[in-house]
Amino acid sequence: MDVQTWTYIIVGITFLIYISIAIWSRTSSTSEFYIAGKGVSPLANGMATAADWMSAASFISMAGIIAFAGYDGSVYLMGWTGGYVLLALLVAPYLRNFGKFTVPDFIGERYYSIYARLVAVFCALIVSFTYVAGQMQGVGIVFSRFLEVSFELGVIIGMVIVLFYAILGGMKGITYTQVAQYCILIFAFMLPAFFISLQMTGNIIPQIGMGSTLNDGSGVFLLEKLDLLSKDLGFNEYTTGSKSIIDVFCITLALMVGTAGLPHVIVRFFTVRKVSDARKSVGLALLFITILYTTAPAVSVFSKLNLLETVSNKEYLTMPEWFKNWENTGLIKFEDKNNDGIINYINSDENELIINNDIMVLANPEIANLPPWVIALVAAGGLAAALSTAAGLLLVISTAVSNDLIKKILLPDISQKNELLIARLSAFFAVLIAGYFAYNPPDFVAAVVALAFGLAAASFFPAIILGIFSKRINKEGAISGMIVGITLMLFYMMKFKLGWLGDIPPKSEWWFGISPEGFGTIAMLCNFSVSIIVSKLSSPPPKHIEELVEKIRIPQ
Repeated sequence: MDVQTWTYIIVGITFLIYISIAIWSRTSSTSEFYIAGKGVSPLANGMATAADWMSAASFISMAGIIAFAGYDGSVYLMGWTGGYVLLALLVAPYLRNFGKFTVPDFIGERYYSIYARLVAVFCALIVSFTYVAGQMQGVGIVFSRFLEVSFELGVIIGMVIVLFYAILGGMKGITYTQVAQYCILIFAFMLPAFFISLQMTGNIIPQIGMGSTLNDGSGVFLLEKLDLLSKDLGFNEYTTGSKSIIDVFCITLALMVGTAGLPHVIVRFFTVRKVSDARKSVGLALLFITILYTTAPAVSVFSKLNLLETVSNKEYLTMPEWFKNWENTGLIKFEDKNNDGIINYINSDENELIINNDIMVLANPEIANLPPWVIALVAAGGLAAALSTAAGLLLVISTAVSNDLIKKILLPDISQKNELLIARLSAFFAVLIAGYFAYNPPDFVAAVVALAFGLAAASFFPAIILGIFSKRINKEGAISGMIVGITLMLFYMMKFKLGWLGDIPPKSEWWFGISPEGFGTIAMLCNFSVSIIVSKLSSPPPKHIEELVEKIRIPQ
């Protein structure tokens, strides 16, 4: 059977699993819809958290970034991994102890203000919509290549599937669907890595194979050959970086602290029965995440070397079938500038080949000529990663509207049935908006997701950390800090990334030499500063709030 047939079979089976779980776990109460009735085991929650965390950016795009950026791409690996540790140590147990199941709920109660809750709802929607757009974009990429439909139709199919089990099962359905999705995505990511590592180096373990000699008898190390090929083509050596130290630091920190402010990850720690279960699920999730994150650099090395050896200075007409298939998606573009029929892939104005970062993991098994069922499995894994995170984000959006906005502010006497209806309607409209942004993405998947992390760092992280560890921060300080942080980050994105304020300026005009992906760090520091200064200049919080902060930090 060919790749497309295998893809229909494997993707069809996985979708059937997701839909069956949604039907089995359909919810009838807001408690089940929002936090799965607090009945999830630490093991299941750990796997669900890992799937929620490892989005299309982790599965599809991260290895692609590292493949093309080399050392510079490691900021994503360091930032996302370190951020999860930060989340586990400084945020998750305390918020679980607090007892509120959304970030706006925590901020509204901790800062004793409707206006604080409103600002937090706005920030949650901005962060979640930015993040979910990246996931829908990933879904469109997978469908457009492997099911040979248009990118737009692929996005629509993904929207329908994720909307079905998100609306029907809520957090309960999403949790158990994510357990299945984790199993699928990790198997799909690891299996080709094992095959290709054995094929290229004779060592089946990818993490070891990446640092081994090639299996061709030359005695040359894999990374050494990749460095030589990169230099020959005019690129930087794979193992050296070109970014400034300050930009590397800012991107890494923005990704780390943004992790600790992501509402769709934080809500997962409210689905277990007690604080100790939250700690266990954090540890298990970190273990499950580590499996993929330690393998991604190896996958990036294998895919980059295979790509360079396959396309560089080769005749276009002799390109294998995988090249033509990806060319049909528009994610690889060949422009024969000198009309010689040879693909001139080089780092200069004479370059004739444009390659989208997001294809590397998906195309890697095809480039390595692995069996069709393996290629189809990777497609199913990419969809699992994108859909699992998209579902979690849709739940955050619907909860922010139905619980934090409608129930807690506008209609406090609303019935549970109507609240559940509004939550489902919110998810429906949210997925439509997410689909629109997926059609008009500002960058490749991981870069879009990185912007969401920057927004979370600029808005939520200071309010959460100060809310947990400082009794002196009051509502005036928190509200001012969040407004300043999110406004700065949005302005920088619109000016230097989206081009909504005129032509996008060159990199030389970046403030302090910091990229949009790293500017969340600067916005976060401004948020911290404004929050502390305004709080010092205004009245301290009420006594019961100080007692509440003390109580949050005491394990139960």
